[in-house]
Amino acid sequence: MEPDQAFGQALRSLRTRRKWSQTELALRADVARTFISLIELGKNSPSVRLMFKLCDALDVTPSDLMKDVEKRMRTQRVR
Repeated sequence: MEPDQAFGQALRSLRTRRKWSQTELALRADVARTFISLIELGKNSPSVRLMFKLCDALDVTPSDLMKDVEKRMRTQRVR
């Protein structure tokens, strides 16, 4: 699995656990909803600044988010 895909899956997981729509996350992070969609699909990558904004909106640390991304990438490689 590519890093962009793993990041998108991890972001979607955090968002859906909170029962938020893409629009809700986009409003909280001050970004376009379509960009959230593209990130979750693995078609775009957030900048470091945006990653911090997304983490702040989701109340998680960037390191915790990246641990999830790494775990997803490792799990996919093993299969």
